[in-house]
Amino acid sequence: MPIEFRNHVLPNGLRIVAEIDSSTHSTGMGFFVRTGARDEETCDMGVSHFLEHMMFKGTDTRTGEQVDRDFDDLGGRHNAYTSNETTAFHVHCLPEHLPAASDILADILRPALRESDFDDEKNVILEEIAMYDDQPFWRLYERAGEVYYGDHPLGHRVLGTRESIQNLACDRMRSYFNLRYSADNTVVAMAGNLDFEAMVDRLEATCGHWERTDTSRVYHDLSHSEQSFVETCDRINRDYMLMMAPAPPIQDERRHAAALMAWILGNSDGSRLYWSLIETGRAEAAQAQYDGRDRSGQFLTWCICDPEKADEIETAIRQEMDDLVQSITEDDLERVRAKAATAITLHGELPAGRMQRLGRLFMTQDDWIPLEDELDSICKVQVQDIVELAEEYPMTPVVTGHLRGTA
Repeated sequence: MPIEFRNHVLPNGLRIVAEIDSSTHSTGMGFFVRTGARDEETCDMGVSHFLEHMMFKGTDTRTGEQVDRDFDDLGGRHNAYTSNETTAFHVHCLPEHLPAASDILADILRPALRESDFDDEKNVILEEIAMYDDQPFWRLYERAGEVYYGDHPLGHRVLGTRESIQNLACDRMRSYFNLRYSADNTVVAMAGNLDFEAMVDRLEATCGHWERTDTSRVYHDLSHSEQSFVETCDRINRDYMLMMAPAPPIQDERRHAAALMAWILGNSDGSRLYWSLIETGRAEAAQAQYDGRDRSGQFLTWCICDPEKADEIETAIRQEMDDLVQSITEDDLERVRAKAATAITLHGELPAGRMQRLGRLFMTQDDWIPLEDELDSICKVQVQDIVELAEEYPMTPVVTGHLRGTA
């Protein structure tokens, strides 16, 4: 039985979308809020992620412990995440438990935001920032993003900084929540075996009173200047290298060509960087990827190697980038097309994967794109498409950062 797509918008602007497949034995649901680090004021950096934590601290009808217990009683899997552009709360469960899971998700999306919970959770966030600061690649990635984006809010750190979190006040969080967590800035995505009409009725009962704020994302002008930096850390003995370059936005039809071009350069196996650096033992890890974002995008190329070889390895990576487009063959393209199609298909086999894809899709556009159409677009990418893309978006890095040990 084919997938059936359904779409409904409540009077308050809450959009409900679903990919229905009655042959599956599970369902997935997620509340996707179009807000993240890029939508924050610099002084409030990290408030979106902080709010994600606060959703599980209790509501006017449930304590934090009851939220966890109610989810556990359903036997499903629930989680949440925050990115630069989206905050999502989701569950994967049996079809008969979806209505109850929906009620819990709708409830936690209207948290109590108690001052005492806020004060307690602030310490948790500060510990999380410290924990990630001990991860070399994450530390380098955040610093490189700040250099690459400059004053643009896409350079904001998702977790915030110690200073921004310490200075954040609960009333500032409430104001941000009231504006950004509105009905018309939220999409409910579902997939699997479900009764769409019944779930729409249920969501209207639990979310129909949510306010519309007509909030929207502000798109700031974006510019880059070529820069490089080196930072040191006495807790590591390797060189972590990260290169960033502009790429097409997620709405651009050339996003598939961008993803395949990055895979040919730096997939985990069988890529140019793999044969040049990993197979030869010159580096421990080296990969490249395309990261499409709302009206922007970036290529990331990273490597881990001996600090004494870092300059040599950087030169080798730049040479592979320079030679990439003219060296791509149809065999290269066919290989990565197959890998990309397999990865997307496997991710979409479970309702949870389809739900995640559906929610992310409607964060940046209004029309549904069936998974089959996306696979077809990938399979239609030709070598000439990559050649033409590279004319506007070469992978030549604008920012190159190193985090290396001092030992």
